[in-house]
Amino acid sequence: MSKTDKMNVLIVDDELHARKLLADYVAKIPLLHLVKTCMNVFEAIEVMHKERIDLLILDIQMPDMTGMEFARSLNQKPVIIFSTAYSEYAIESYALDVADYLLKPIEFPRFLQAVYKAKNRFDMKQPVAKEIISAQKTDIEKDNFIIVKDGPKIHKIDFADLLYIEGQREYVTFHTTQKNITALYVMKNLEDSLPHKHFIRIHKSYIVAIKHIEMIEGNMLKVAGVKLPIGGGYKNELFSRLSR
Repeated sequence: MSKTDKMNVLIVDDELHARKLLADYVAKIPLLHLVKTCMNVFEAIEVMHKERIDLLILDIQMPDMTGMEFARSLNQKPVIIFSTAYSEYAIESYALDVADYLLKPIEFPRFLQAVYKAKNRFDMKQPVAKEIISAQKTDIEKDNFIIVKDGPKIHKIDFADLLYIEGQREYVTFHTTQKNITALYVMKNLEDSLPHKHFIRIHKSYIVAIKHIEMIEGNMLKVAGVKLPIGGGYKNELFSRLSR
């Protein structure tokens, strides 16, 4: 397995022994690549500005800024596994949608189980199923459809049937003429992947099919009988595209 096929891991823990133990565990798992270990979140921030991090193994109780506070501060979150000696944070941690919660002392079998959970979460976040279609825009335009991976399910959506896409935090819903499909995707990745001449982003939470636009009134747009908001930053581009 090459480095590019592995998950990039960052360990953040203020205890030296914990960092060494987790680093040793990471080294034993072929699907992981350790980028660095950090003793606090400020070191972690510096690393995350320079490197792509896919998996963050994060201690909760740390001075200056806790792991919980750091996780809440992240706009684009990698997959997170919390590690702590305190069980009382478990419910709060799962509200942050983390992959797993490890209680110290951490045994290797339990760590491996958490990594597999994280890998499943990571795979679900990928923009396009690698085993089925290239993520390049030219390929998608050529085929006139998009492949959407929803956990174990794989859906083929023809562009002609796609009405609009609705962003809902880490999830998006593909609204089609036949059904709605909700999956883990990033709106920006979808915007870049869809054929520019057929789709346009009208709001931070909406991408619409130009041919299905029925009406525009003020700051609202109607697609298939559904009214959607037009964001102020997208309005000029929308009218420019429609006037061509």
